Formats: sequence, C-alpha cells, structure tokens
Amino acid sequence: MPFSRRQLVLGAVGALATTSACSGGAEPGAAPGTGPGGGSAPAPQRVVALGWGDAETALALGVQPVGASDWLAFGGEGVGPWAAGLYDAPPQLIGTLEPSYEAIAALEPDLILDVKSSGDRERYDTLSGIATTVGVPAGSENYLTSQQDQVTVIAEALGRAEEGQRLLAGIDEAFAAAAAAHPQWEGATFTAASRTTRGWGAYVAGSERVRFAERLGFVQNPAVAALPVGETGFSVQISAEQLEVVDADVVVVFPIGVPEQEVLADPVLASVPAAAAGRLLVFERDLAAAYSLSSVLSTRWALDRVVTRLEGLGDLP
Repeated sequence: MPFSRRQLVLGAVGALATTSACSGGAEPGAAPGTGPGGGSAPAPQRVVALGWGDAETALALGVQPVGASDWLAFGGEGVGPWAAGLYDAPPQLIGTLEPSYEAIAALEPDLILDVKSSGDRERYDTLSGIATTVGVPAGSENYLTSQQDQVTVIAEALGRAEEGQRLLAGIDEAFAAAAAAHPQWEGATFTAASRTTRGWGAYVAGSERVRFAERLGFVQNPAVAALPVGETGFSVQISAEQLEVVDADVVVVFPIGVPEQEVLADPVLASVPAAAAGRLLVFERDLAAAYSLSSVLSTRWALDRVVTRLEGLGDLP
C-alpha cells in the first residue's frame, strides 16, 4: 500500500521535531512531547514501538502502543509475563528486522519508537516518512542502547520524562540493595554465554547481559573480554574446542533456539571447571528472555529470580 499524502506530510513535519539519524544512531533533539520554548505539546496518541524493548518501555510509562515488534516471539500481545495485563487491547504485531512499512502506515501512528534497533539510515528515513520517529540515540551502537538512554529518550518523547526518571531510580535502588546484601559478589568474575543452533558465544562489555551482572558487583570474565568482537558489536563467537574460555566464578548460559536440557547435557560444557564445580546456571526461556530484553519491566522481574538462582550457588571461590 503506498503512503498517503497526509502520512508523508506528517512524517516530514515530524522529522523537524524529532531526532535525526546518523551512522551511529539518531541525534537526540527536541522530543515530540516538547513544544517550542520547552512548553508542553499534545502527547502522542497512536504509538508504534519497533525497537528491542521499546513497547515494554512505553507500557511501563503508561502508554499502550497500537503496534509493536515481537522480538522474542511471545505471540499474543508480544510481551512476557512481566507485562501481562498492561494492554487493554492487543497491539498489531509487526516484523522485527524487516518490519512491514505498509502495516505501520496503516496504523496511522503519530509517533514511532525505534530506539533500540539497527540504527540503519534507510530504515529511519522510511519510518520518518510515515510519522515522527525517535531512533537510536547519538553515541549508541546497533542494538546497544542502554536502559538509561532507552527509558530517558522514550519518556521524553511521550511527555513523561519525570516518570521515566522515577522508573530508572527504582531499578537502580533494587540493584543497589541486591548488591549490598551480597558483598561476596563484588569483584567475582562472570561470563554471560550463549548457545544457539550455530554454536557457542559470549556477550561482552556494553551488552545489557553483562551490565546486569556488573550492577550486582560482578566483573566480566577477562578471558572473554580479550576475544575479538563479532559483527554484532555485543558478542564473540567461541568454538567448542575453546569453550573453557568461558570459565569464571559464575557462568550463565542463555539457550537461543536450543532446548535447555540439550545445553545441560552438553559434555563439553560439563568439562568447564565452573560447571564441574556447580557454578553454572542455564536460564529457562522466560528468565533468559526477561534478562536479555532489559526493559524496566523485564529487568525488575528478572532481578529477583536471578538473585535467587545466584544465592543457590553457595559460596564463590
């Protein structure tokens, strides 16, 4: 379906009031919820949320997107159990890496959120031709928009900046309390590994999967940190022959497209010293999804469960 003249005009006007895309992301400019001179503008009424965790961020701020991308294939409303019941009506689920621009235009949005995404210029320009689009913040890499930036940018775009800061403060307080209650975690090494249908990998500094552990006092496994980063910018590939490199005080594995039991039964993984010593955690689907998504809703849900799992490991070396 071709874009209507009205949609293109709205997109052109919106492009003047929102962030502008660049190779590393979008420059944070005047948010759509802010009028000239800093005054209030009408809050967006029809929001489409496309970035990783953008829809849940909007929900946490009290806004229900009319369209959203379901990155973790939850189906239904496109959200995990931590966000169940927050929609009055399910949003239309749109593609992720290659969303349907026609479907997005048909929803007649007045704001599109693509804050934690590829940062692709062509994608941004196409979305901006449909409606005001808030893209990847300046200084962020592809899919590496921090939770702090994601909440701040989206809250400003929705005209709910103060609520965004309250949400972030609540998350900070929860992590600080968990870290204070477990001083033995301070400085302990941590590996966030992945097992996919293509093999093994691990996440590196800058990834929210590593940041989560760092907020509890852990430090990234230096052996993993020394490996060359792959094209994603947030992970490294590891062959089965070099899997011992993941060994750390705590090793967490995120199964992706592979059954949890298959990972647990892997004899190569079992030979890693941390696994042999009982300091291995393989997260089930919902917990892996909540941890990885890193929205304010999923993070708070995951934190209690991760802390309980870490406590179950007993004393660390």
